[in-house]
Amino acid sequence: MASRTNPFTFLQQVRTETAKVKWPSRRETSISTIMVLVMVILASIFFFAADQALGWAISLILNVGA
Repeated sequence: MASRTNPFTFLQQVRTETAKVKWPSRRETSISTIMVLVMVILASIFFFAADQALGWAISLILNVGA
């Protein structure tokens, strides 16, 4: 069974570990955000085109028998 840590000790440990983290600069955060937005736009264009192409192909196949 795990030993229990009192809340005060836990908060001290959290603060110590947080101080060790290398936080990204504003420039790094901006570049990462822009890259995520670009990838989301590219993925949405790809999936839209794939959906349109598959929809067209399926309607072509289903209309042949009519």
